Formats: sequence, C-alpha cells, structure tokens
Amino acid sequence: MIRSMTGFGEASAQIDSSHYFVELRTLNNKYFKCAVRVAEDFQGLEAEIEVRLRERISRGTVTATCRCTQSSAAAAHEINTQALDRYIEQLQGSSLVAKGQLSLDLGALLSLPGVLQPPSDEEARYEKAKAAFMPLLDKACTALLAMREREGKALVADLRDQGKVITERLALIQERTPAVVAEYELRLRTRIETMLREAEVRNTLEPGDIIREIAVYAERTDIAEEIKRLGTHLTQFEELISGREPRPVGRTLDFLAQEMLREANTIASKSPDASISRWTVEIKGAIDRIKEQAANIE
Repeated sequence: MIRSMTGFGEASAQIDSSHYFVELRTLNNKYFKCAVRVAEDFQGLEAEIEVRLRERISRGTVTATCRCTQSSAAAAHEINTQALDRYIEQLQGSSLVAKGQLSLDLGALLSLPGVLQPPSDEEARYEKAKAAFMPLLDKACTALLAMREREGKALVADLRDQGKVITERLALIQERTPAVVAEYELRLRTRIETMLREAEVRNTLEPGDIIREIAVYAERTDIAEEIKRLGTHLTQFEELISGREPRPVGRTLDFLAQEMLREANTIASKSPDASISRWTVEIKGAIDRIKEQAANIE
C-alpha cells in the first residue's frame, strides 16, 4: 500500500474524572523521527510511545501530543507548609522586606523548590495514564494511517500519469531512432555530392568510406541500450506503485527515479536529433515530478 508521509489522527476518552487526549501529526522526512509531548508527570511514557509508533510508521517526522485533564481534587499538588514557612522566615529577615521595599509574591513562593509536591498517589496516576494513553495511541495511529493511505492514492494517480508520459515518449524515441541514422546517411551523401560538383571533381570517394563514416556515427549515437534500461526501470516503477509491495517504497522510488534520470540524460547527450531531444526533455520533466512525489511517500 502506497502511503503519504503527511497525516493526522486523534483519539480521546473520559475515564472516571480524567479526560485523556492523544494527537498525532506526521510530515515528510527521509527517516523516522519522533517527538513526544507529554506532561512532566508522565514523561516516563515517552520511550514506550516512540517504540509503539515506530512499529507502525517507518518513515516521516511524527509529533505525538498526549494530554490529561483531571477534574477531581486528587489532581492537586500538596503544599509543603514547613518548607514554605522556612522560605518566608528567611525572606522576612531581609532588610528590604522589613522596610517594606519588597513584597512577598505568593506565586513566586509556590514555585520555589520543595514547596509544591506531587500527589502522593503519583505512581498510581502514572499507571492509570499509561493504561489510558496506549489504547488511544493505537486508535489515533489507525486514523493517521488511514489518512496517509487516502493521500497515497492521490499520489499514485499522479505517479501513473508521469509513468504514462515516460512510456509514450520512450516509444516515440525508439520508433524514431532508426530514421536518425538513415537521415544522416542521406545528408552525408548529399553534402559530398554537392561539394564534389561545386569543385568540379570526379567522384573518387569509395562506397566503403561512406559506410565507415555512417557506422562511426551510428555507434556514437546508439541509444538502444539506454532505451532498454529505461524500459526496465519503468517496469519496476509500475510494480512499486501497484501496491503489491508490503514494505514502504518511498526510498526505492526515489533511487529508481535517479536511475531513470541517468538514462534519460545519456539519451539526450548521445542523440543530436531535435525530436528525440524534445521528447527526452519531457521524459526528464516527468521523472522530476516522480522524484518530488517520492519525497512524499513513506
């Protein structure tokens, strides 16, 4: 199945007094890259979330956001009153505070180390969050992959169009190739005859000389091998985008496009024919489009 690397998926659930939410977003990347955003209390889940995502996504930048909103009083952090009293006692000993030049900010005091402490059932909350987030992660990932598959179908349609352009132009080139040598032979004979006639020289040129010149030209401009290899690449291209390949094909498509472009460039450099040059330019344009789309495919 051809899948795009861009996608979105989300899932949520209300469990007791807690609301759990998971959001997944993916963008293009040559490799797999994962960024997990969770609350500080649940950061221990980051590695497990990444492993779970890596099992189902092989390529792309994945951003996973996991949030938990609790509405019960049990979610509140506890205030360490002894630590808070000690901080206030020390601050009151300051001359600035004593003179009223500096006021005590309760919010700032609560942020001091040791003042706010997590709920005593932190481990139980962690295990509860883990049990809630993982099924939601799987559900969000399924939605994400479904979206990537839908976008992948659109990519395949465009890839098929580009493959069709290459196939049609390659057939024209293959049909045109024999005529190129024949036209060169005609031009060569006509040029020689014209030059000899203008110089009023008797034609002493041996037929073998012309044949050798034509043979050299034919060898220098022979693109049969390049046409064959490009045709083989097209066959592999059709197999890759058919969807029968169980593994991700994005990287393979990108490499194959490079090989196709190499053959097209060789054809362009070896053949001086204007029609073949024009068709080769169109082939190269289609291959560039394939390379662009391959960068979007997992």
